[in-house]
Amino acid sequence: MLPGSIQISGETLSGAEIRDICESLRENSVRLLSLRGCQLSERDFGHVCRGVAESRSLAQLNLNLGIVSNINRVKQLAEALKTNRSVQSLFLHGSPLTDAGLALLNPALSIHPSLVALDLGDCMLGDEGINLICGLLPPDGAKSGLKELTLSANPGVTSKGWGRLAIAVAHSSQLRVLNLDYNPLGDQVAGMLAVAVASSRTLEVLDLEGTGLTNQSAQTLLDMVENYPTALRTLILAENNISPELQQQISDLLSEGEEEEETEAREVTAREKNSWICQNNPSSQMVLMTSGLGDSLLAETEM
Repeated sequence: MLPGSIQISGETLSGAEIRDICESLRENSVRLLSLRGCQLSERDFGHVCRGVAESRSLAQLNLNLGIVSNINRVKQLAEALKTNRSVQSLFLHGSPLTDAGLALLNPALSIHPSLVALDLGDCMLGDEGINLICGLLPPDGAKSGLKELTLSANPGVTSKGWGRLAIAVAHSSQLRVLNLDYNPLGDQVAGMLAVAVASSRTLEVLDLEGTGLTNQSAQTLLDMVENYPTALRTLILAENNISPELQQQISDLLSEGEEEEETEAREVTAREKNSWICQNNPSSQMVLMTSGLGDSLLAETEM
């Protein structure tokens, strides 16, 4: 039987329900476990963590909205992740981790062999927490790292911390999605992020919704998109003091870049197909070279 999912939201879980969850984890029949906003005892949380440690099928673990509510639970989760090898996505949005809690969790996150998506939104983080997160964005393929990172609503981080993150993003060889919505970033931090985006070879999605930006930031981002090659395809600027005209200009340029990339991909596919035809059919090779058909073909790819 293929692994399934257990998704429970906002309920008080009984001991019997916890036993069923843990048995499913141990039997490797769960790929997604979401206990978003649920209430469970300290003892039962420990049981769940031991089940996570033993599971070889669990790919996504959602403990959003206060499940990891104290340092003891952070420690138990960290121990589980040190043993677990399968979790790819970990969601802790709305957990009061603070920098101290993240420091306890970080060693397990750093060595986990499969983790690629991490949500630490609204986790009461500061600059020290950001420094730890930067270690999960290794440069130049030095080791595996995060592809998706959410740090929404962590107002305790200062411009110094965001600057440190911008440097890590610029040099990350894997990060594709970065969500920084509802942080008081302002124009200065947005300028640093624009440099990071221009430097990154992988970042495709950047969410800056509700981050205190103005037309000054938008103009910087517009210049970046217009004048520098970038992997960026989606830039979210809603709920900022930015004119609709500037937002539309940025959106149009990003759309053009995506269309050009799709066209290039189609051309590469066509060239590869033509090359294969030529190698396997000499008469086709002569037709393609003398009739110009090759050119015409290339013209035608939770919280």
